[in-house]
Amino acid sequence: MLYEKTSQKSMAEIELALRDAAARHKFGVIHVHDLQKTMKEKGVDFDRECAVFEVCNPQQAKRAMETEPAVATVLPCRIAVYQRGEERVIGTFLPTAMMQLFESAGLEPVAREVETVVMAMIDESA
Repeated sequence: MLYEKTSQKSMAEIELALRDAAARHKFGVIHVHDLQKTMKEKGVDFDRECAVFEVCNPQQAKRAMETEPAVATVLPCRIAVYQRGEERVIGTFLPTAMMQLFESAGLEPVAREVETVVMAMIDESA
């Protein structure tokens, strides 16, 4: 399941707001993938702004990986920001939905906590 919010802010404004929201919620922005730029470098013309923010709270990641090491295959959390017409969409694949891919009931509490924070970060950035 996806969680999305639309915004009239510029990509730069959203990036600044997302970095601020992440810091307030004790998450870090590990990396930002500028997909438009990357595609251009690979010779692919893509005319829409699109960035993927990798965000993480190390304590929550540790809890999840101690419960199920295979969770490392879906970490860190990703928040996408992309252009749709004149607006930007900020979205993520919900951690609770993602953790259902694993057969460990112990992941659900961590996923809910992370999901609440990631949704708040998106809301605050929009």
